[in-house]
Amino acid sequence: MSTTQSERLRGLLEPLVAARDLDLEEIDVTPAGKRRVLRIVVDSDEGVQLDACAELSRAVSEELDESDVMGGAPYVLEVTSPGADRPLSELRHYRRATGRLIKARLTEGGELVARIIAVDDEGLDLEVPGVKGRKPTPRRIAFGDIAKARVEIEFNRKAAEKSAAAADDESQEEA
Repeated sequence: MSTTQSERLRGLLEPLVAARDLDLEEIDVTPAGKRRVLRIVVDSDEGVQLDACAELSRAVSEELDESDVMGGAPYVLEVTSPGADRPLSELRHYRRATGRLIKARLTEGGELVARIIAVDDEGLDLEVPGVKGRKPTPRRIAFGDIAKARVEIEFNRKAAEKSAAAADDESQEEA
């Protein structure tokens, strides 16, 4: 039974990653001139610190040196966390994005920009931002209705949250 290099790498690396309470998100081997780049992407519910990546990189390097998974050709090892533009494709990705704004392309066409309020096994509870001063509206969407989704980067999120909190305070004072 023949296995691909990617399958052998996953079998070798998953126990190392899991032992550090991390999720192995991606393994990618790409040519880079005369070398190859082995990129390992890891994540966790608490995020991934630089020290954790460095420690995992040392452990992976030792394990790879003792095996023949990468063959004899030179390679560069990169251990990293997912970027901000990573697609949301697993239930755990959506759970980790709770409270964040996402942009979803829907299977029936169109796009939706909304904040994830809650996640369960069937789908998402979202808050669709109001337009022109209107209040946000709740919306439920099933995972099957999402073709593709990503977290939207919010540069002014704290300012928006402060102004929303101030507006709530004012409306409560008036009542």
